[in-house]
Parts: sequence; structure tokens; C-alpha cells
Amino acid sequence: MSNPLVMHPQRLFASCPTQRAIATELYEAVRSLPIISPHGHTDPRWFAENMPFANPADLLIKPDHYLLRMLYSQGIDLETLGLSSAEAGDGLASADPEQVWQVFAAHYHLFRGTPTRLWMDHVLAEVFGVEEQLGVDSSSRIYASISNQLGKPEFLPRALFERFNIEVLATTESPLDPLIAHQALQADPWQGRVITAFRPDPVVDPDYEGFAGNVQQLAALSGEDCDTYASYLRALRERRAFFKSMGATSTDHGHPSAHTEDLQAADCERLYRAALKGELTSGDAERFRGQMLLEMALMSIDDGLVMQLHPGVYRNHNPQLFTRFGRDKGADIPLPGEFVRQLKPLLDRVGNRSDFTLILFTLDETTYARELAPLAGHYPALKLGPAWWFHDSPEGMLRYRQQITETAGFYNTVGFNDDTRAFLSIPARHDVARRIDARFLAQLVAEHRLQLDEAHQLMQDLTCNLARAAYKL
Repeated sequence: MSNPLVMHPQRLFASCPTQRAIATELYEAVRSLPIISPHGHTDPRWFAENMPFANPADLLIKPDHYLLRMLYSQGIDLETLGLSSAEAGDGLASADPEQVWQVFAAHYHLFRGTPTRLWMDHVLAEVFGVEEQLGVDSSSRIYASISNQLGKPEFLPRALFERFNIEVLATTESPLDPLIAHQALQADPWQGRVITAFRPDPVVDPDYEGFAGNVQQLAALSGEDCDTYASYLRALRERRAFFKSMGATSTDHGHPSAHTEDLQAADCERLYRAALKGELTSGDAERFRGQMLLEMALMSIDDGLVMQLHPGVYRNHNPQLFTRFGRDKGADIPLPGEFVRQLKPLLDRVGNRSDFTLILFTLDETTYARELAPLAGHYPALKLGPAWWFHDSPEGMLRYRQQITETAGFYNTVGFNDDTRAFLSIPARHDVARRIDARFLAQLVAEHRLQLDEAHQLMQDLTCNLARAAYKL
């Protein structure tokens, strides 16, 4: 047998004995609380259909772009990992799942010291009861064990949802999605709460592939012709209302920047018509996206949906990979961020409203203390999302708390969200977040900057209460 897989009960806590003891107490008080997952990208069909997961590779490797990007960086082609490319013709992946797993196991050492390793070890040990480290020698045994378990009723998606103690899970869909799975879930007597979130990027970003055709689909789904800017906005309102009827409490916006505009009606009409024709300059495309952020904010005031903004990513940086495999394969790269000036047109209109919530995320940590914390520490409409994506790590979470808390405090943040496509990593990610929050608060208690009873209340709030309140759950 390979070396044992050991998940130390005090992992991620400080090495200082005093702080470690306090962190252990704080963590143990919340470790069994329900999971609130208000933003993510799992497939709602898993829960609507409740069919067995096909195999360990399809479940644990193929949906996880954290895994894909590291393996690809070492020269492993994505087809070797079971992904199908447009060049394959039939759209079907040809790689044998067990071979995919063996490739992954042979390269598992690449993830040493990364949060991905923490998550995967947690899944192997806590979900599947694996007792040996994953590697070449153990690959076949672990694959066989997981495959055998996936065929059992207790490993169906709904059973795992309940086992993970998930109170609510939000998926994320385009306005062009008919939400068939969510409609099925609403009609089903199962009590698991799986809701959608409105992600309008395909129909509000003129640089999104197929933008004009996407707007035509929006028109067909909404019953609005979208021939004018006004009818286009009516179509978006209709789709938002439909998403809200399917349980949505939030919208999500993945723009290249946080740029916002407050344009005159004639300028909006001109930009919209040019966008449909594909005639916008890069500057005008940014202005159109900026105007749409304001329009979405105004619609949120009307319909009550919480607004999330995830800016600052160069999407699909690798054009060859995008052409072959499409989006979300690990080729997105962070960009510098700026919020103070870029958000001002929107904040001038709605920043002082307490009946509107905009949750901000960033991949530029230099904006934490300089921009985001001061903004959220002033404007009633603003809240700060947790450390995101490339910074969804123990060190990233600590840097976030260290730089945000002194100016924005804890109560201008929204707890944790996992933002994942990998369903089984959800409890692992939330466990890491709870441990890091316990570690951070333990230091404040040990330094006599926080009372222990206050730290216990904060742990409850950071684990569940802030997310419930911010996302209206």
C-alpha cells in the first residue's frame, strides 16, 4: 500500500499553541453547520435527474479547471484528460476514464502545496473513505473503489447533497437557458434547495462570441423584438423575472473591468445598434458594457435581485485552446483592477441606496485595502465577496481578511462562496474557509483585540448568517 492519506484535524491553524487551541475551539463550533453555497457553477441536471455519476474521471477531473490548467501547463493535452475537441468531429471524448485517472494520479505530485491538493485529498478521504495517498501505485485501487461507490444509492447526487448538509446551492445560467432542470426541480417533491442565478454576459457583452445571434435568441425567448434599446431592456427584464420565478435571488456579471457608464438615451441606442452590427470599437464596447452594469443595477432595485460583479479576467487567453475546447478550461488570466473611478457613475446613481446590493469581487489583491475596503466601508449598497478564484486558497483568504477587515470590518463582507463546477469539492472548500476564519479570529483573540464570545458569534456569521442575509436566502 502507498503512504497513508492523513487529514490532520488541526490543519491550516497557526503553529502557535495558544492560537491553535483557540482556532480549534472556534472551528469545532461551526464545522457541522449547514453549507450555504450562494454562487457556483455545478450542473443542475445532476440534481434534477439524480442519476449515478459516470466514473471518477468525469466527476472529479473533467469539470475542474484548477486541475486542467495545472496538468496542461505540464504539457498534458486536454484530450488525454478526456475532453473532446472540435477537431474530433463527433464531439465525443475518446479517452478511457481509467486511463485519464491514471494520468492524473501519475501527476498528482504537481499539486503539492496548492489548495487543489487540499480539496482533492478531502474528497478522497472524507467522501470516499480513501486511506492511501493517490499516486501511480494506488491509482487503480482508488479508481476501483470510487467507481464501486458511485453505483450505490448513497452516492447519487441528491444523497450527497443531503450528506454534505447543503442548505441551498445556486447554479449559474445564461438568459438563453430555458432552465429545464430548474423547472423539473421545482415540480419535484425532493426538498433539496437548488436555485439558479442570472448571468447575462452572452447578451450584454458585445465582444461575447455570437452576440447578435444571442440577442435574437433573447428576443425569441422573451417575446420582445429587441429591435430597439428599449425593447432590448424589456427582454432582459422579462428573463430576469423568469429566473426569479425559478428561485434566483442574484445576478452575476463577468466583465473585463468594473467600468460603468450613465449615458443619455440617444447614446445607448447608437451603441446598441452598432453592437448588433458588430461595428463597435473596443472603447465603445467597454462603454456599452459599462452602461449595461448600470441598467442591471437599476433593474435590481426594481426586482430585488442581488447583483454580483466578477471583473478583471482576460477570458480565453489561449486562442488555440479556446478554438479546440471552448470556455472554462483553465486559460483565463487575472488583470489589474480599478474600482474607485470605474464604479463612480453607478455609485452616483445607486450607491447610497440600502435597498440595493452590489457584491464586488477582484483578482487584483492590491485593490483590497486601497479601494474595495474603503468603498464598502462607506457605500450602503456595496458588499465585498470573498477571496476569489486564484486567491481561493489558505494564503489568499488570510490576505483578504488582513487587508479588508481594518477598514470594512466583517459585516460589509458576505461570508464564503465556493464558485465551483466540481460538486464534490464544495464541502472541502467550505471546510478550508471555516478553518482559515477560525485561524484569523484566533489571532485577534490571542492578541486581546477580540473577545472569545465575539469570535464565536463571528464564526457563526461568517459561516452562514452573512451569506443568508446578503443573498436573501
